Amino acid sequence: MKRTSTRWAAASGATVLALTLAACGGGDAGSASGSEGSGASGSVAVDGSSTVFPMSVAAQELLNEENPGVQVTVGESGTGGGFERFCVGETDVSDASRPIEEDEVAVCEENGIEYTELQVATDALTVAVHPDLAVDCLTTEQLVELVGPNSEVTNWSDLDPSFPDQEISFFFPGTDSGTYDYMANDVVGDESEVLRDDVESSEDDNVLVQGVGGTDGAVGFFGYTYYEENQDTLKALSIDDGNGCVEPSAETAQAGEYTPLARPLFIYVANTEYAENEAVAAYVDFYIENLADIAEIGQFIPLSDELYSETQSALESLGS
Repeated sequence: MKRTSTRWAAASGATVLALTLAACGGGDAGSASGSEGSGASGSVAVDGSSTVFPMSVAAQELLNEENPGVQVTVGESGTGGGFERFCVGETDVSDASRPIEEDEVAVCEENGIEYTELQVATDALTVAVHPDLAVDCLTTEQLVELVGPNSEVTNWSDLDPSFPDQEISFFFPGTDSGTYDYMANDVVGDESEVLRDDVESSEDDNVLVQGVGGTDGAVGFFGYTYYEENQDTLKALSIDDGNGCVEPSAETAQAGEYTPLARPLFIYVANTEYAENEAVAAYVDFYIENLADIAEIGQFIPLSDELYSETQSALESLGS
């Protein structure tokens, strides 16, 4: 599944700038000195979250400018699909838009896969609607009523009499998506861990963007970066968790104001592969050393200084 060309054009245009910043020690994420000129070679297999995918590709492209001997392949089978491969030893790094779950941990343990979790960015999961829809904000309760498994809402006026009399079309991520899991588990919180099923679904977030932007009355949800690069065809809803309507943005997510839809993004690294495969170590080290630049190129919300320090500490423990 391919991304729109907008992100790749931005990444390519920013490559020289990011490398210059890294070489000069610019940005919160430090310099590339740990990987530059290391002479590492070999292959690295990455798969998982479609949300984290652009960051992992940006890390691959920037590293290859310095060290073409490290060959990285990055897939986007969804967070769940990524963990399925990772926990049987098919990949070295797993992209995830949610923490690993107990059943996935059990599979990793059965196969002797020890791993380290590294937070790489913050996301503002965005609820988007067709730009002409006269709805601007939902309470958390209304959002749960709209997307939950027992929802009977099919018209915007069903949700609130002041909303327009407009039939709703739903565009949701597929069930292998960490974005789906986050909405079902952390926002809706229903024991069934599912959402309503009368929806169009796809593991490709670009399909969801096109569906919402092209259908009157439509609603969908995906990572903030997809909204950010498609603002001309979408409208983001503000969310009111009891403290007033808050728009999704880098500032509101980092400040903890955009609740409950601000969420962490991760990569999971296989410990043995990091220790024994110099290509894996070179890729992961470069990724974390240049995290602020990589997040910016991928149009993500960089970690706060405190969170970045925690990620650095986890990486140091991985290498010890």
